[in-house]
Amino acid sequence: MLAYPQIDPVAISIGPVAIHWYGVMYLVAFISGGLLGLYRARRPGTDWNTTQVWDLVFYVALGAVIGGRLGYVVFYNLAYYLAHPLEILSVWSGGMSFHGGLIGVVVAVALFARKSHKTFLIVADFLTPLCAPGLLAGRIGNFLNQELWGRASDAPWAMIFPAAGPAPRHPSQLYEAGLEGVLLFVIVWFYSAHPRSPGRVSGLFLLGYGVARFFVEFYREPDAHLGAVALEWMSMGQLLSVPVVIVGIWLLIRKPKENG
Repeated sequence: MLAYPQIDPVAISIGPVAIHWYGVMYLVAFISGGLLGLYRARRPGTDWNTTQVWDLVFYVALGAVIGGRLGYVVFYNLAYYLAHPLEILSVWSGGMSFHGGLIGVVVAVALFARKSHKTFLIVADFLTPLCAPGLLAGRIGNFLNQELWGRASDAPWAMIFPAAGPAPRHPSQLYEAGLEGVLLFVIVWFYSAHPRSPGRVSGLFLLGYGVARFFVEFYREPDAHLGAVALEWMSMGQLLSVPVVIVGIWLLIRKPKENG
């Protein structure tokens, strides 16, 4: 059994201004994505330049934050936020949905593709290898924020989260960090190192994320106000991951078009 390290959720405080670790992790996510994008843009045969990479990061950052927050509001706690609408803006307090962020990123990619005269799948395939480090940073942010903890457990590595009560729990945030942030990055990055048909890299990313998330949800404590939402055992995270897996498989097996 492990004790949760006492970490102040505020990274830097300057007078009335407080910068939370949660926000710092998002900054790390977007900067790391941009730097990896610059590295990929320098590879032979690419038609990406520095301006396009950082423009894409800007579009994706807006889509991920807006979509992630609205997704959490709609998918996980709509009744509460309808009663407390101003709290929708309190992103620093936690409460982001990957699946909502994914929808926001899809919209952002579509807008960027139209602006840059690239096809949607070409942009998506360039982007997806850059995303896993951002997922790693986000899950570390969840851990530092003491949210999305796991189910009660007697495993030797179970951890007592003060915000979750005295019972030791699976550190499910760290499970997701390892699977979605490290393992998925390695798989997608090396897969994308060779030319692939448009949509293949994105498909592998979606399939990998969906499977990893579905698996970890068995060890993650469901939201108390939701519990199982389907089949008497399936969590909201698992339910939302099913279409992600299906789309990922479809992108991997579809017959590619010449124009992407």
